[in-house]
Amino acid sequence: MEQIDRRVLQGEKIPHAEKVFSLFEPHTEWINKGKAGVPVELGLKVCVLESSEGYILHHRVMENETDNQIAVEMIRETQKKYPALSACSFDKGFHSPENQLGLAELLDQVILPKKGRCNQKEQARENSPVFRKGRKQHSAVESGINALEVHGLDKCLDHGLKGFKRYIALAMVARNIQKMGSEIIQEKRLKQAREKEKHRRQA
Repeated sequence: MEQIDRRVLQGEKIPHAEKVFSLFEPHTEWINKGKAGVPVELGLKVCVLESSEGYILHHRVMENETDNQIAVEMIRETQKKYPALSACSFDKGFHSPENQLGLAELLDQVILPKKGRCNQKEQARENSPVFRKGRKQHSAVESGINALEVHGLDKCLDHGLKGFKRYIALAMVARNIQKMGSEIIQEKRLKQAREKEKHRRQA
């Protein structure tokens, strides 16, 4: 009611940080997507770190945070569980000069494209075979995100911030179990196909 009075009656422009976007889920944030057709969304952003095999290694529910604020911490937290992590590819949104330096101290290979124009040295780095290969592999995480959404994470059915975080964490575990199950089924099918082919040749 106070915000309505300030905005409508007083003509005040209320900063996003002070706005309430949901009476039922007060943790809800205004998310600028910057995509055609869906410029903004309401909710909370979730950062996902996925292995090259397609398993989710770590995730973070972002509360009033931007991508470039969490890049180094995401790697540090993941390396506590998976010390062998030595390379990672990021979107442009994670870029900052500080992140380039901080990530280089933690990783042997950092695929972090720069926002805006690149100087000669940066162009050479981003056009290198290693960098370009890493960028191509990065697209696989989009299919992982899509799989999470398709299997129920397009909408949180739990309530409150604690419930939201619990729902997200369970979804990550479920995705890894599903991925593992899919690989086991595929392996069994290949084994059955080999045995069938073996029997056919013996007949």
